[in-house]
Amino acid sequence: MTEQISNTPFSNKCAILAELWMAYRDDVDFKDFIEYNDLGLPLAHAIASEYVEPKKIAIDFVNETFSMLLDSLNIPDSNFDSLDQMLSVASDGDTE
Repeated sequence: MTEQISNTPFSNKCAILAELWMAYRDDVDFKDFIEYNDLGLPLAHAIASEYVEPKKIAIDFVNETFSMLLDSLNIPDSNFDSLDQMLSVASDGDTE
């Protein structure tokens, strides 16, 4: 896997992935993504909730999970603030 520069801050990635995990864990559209990322999503939630301090391995898991979310939504990393913003960009194809 090649290292990519991310525009979205790590704290936002954690918050976005945590929200996705909590709000969409039973959604059929995200079923495969949720099942595959069974470590990255709960790690992001634990970090966003400040239950744990992230170590390098946890940061790597979160970054990889976020990258996979971008790929699954077919959108570039555009300094996202929220899951709603990402889903909106994905639904209307507007990356600005």
